[in-house]
Amino acid sequence: MSVESPDPADTALQPADIAPDALKVTVVFERVREPNAWEAWNHRPVQVLPDDPDAPTSPQVVFDDGRVRRTLHSGLVVDLHRDEGEGYWLNLSSGSPAWFVMWRTHPQDPSQAAPELVSMSYHVAGRLLDAQERVDTVPMDEEVVTWLGQWTALHYKPQPKERRRPASFRQPGGRR
Repeated sequence: MSVESPDPADTALQPADIAPDALKVTVVFERVREPNAWEAWNHRPVQVLPDDPDAPTSPQVVFDDGRVRRTLHSGLVVDLHRDEGEGYWLNLSSGSPAWFVMWRTHPQDPSQAAPELVSMSYHVAGRLLDAQERVDTVPMDEEVVTWLGQWTALHYKPQPKERRRPASFRQPGGRR
């Protein structure tokens, strides 16, 4: 019995196999009343799920026991940009790939908060943190990690780092 080797064209990743450059998601956001003696409210994203096309765009409370409330925030779009490839690659190679969820508290009502932006790029998360925004991480499930890995493999190739010699090792005329 002979086994035929597969045609490379059949096994190679084809552009049609790669997900589009955007993904709609739903963020499950949790609010806890008086989590400790110093805070009246604690807010955090607890899960990011693929968006249901039929989900309402307004927040939907799915659990509320008076102390803990969980709300679904649907319709958030995660755009993938080719110039953010390194940020996605860093996220995937970190050992624990995560969603980065930027959220804000309502200015007049600290009991209310909502996610504003979701990203998969370390660089975007870093810029948001530099801008003093609140950014929390939520672990990615394996299916999304695979999806992002395929997209990143297609659109980003890490460049080898060039070692720069310290200026002290250069001739005085070449130190700039």
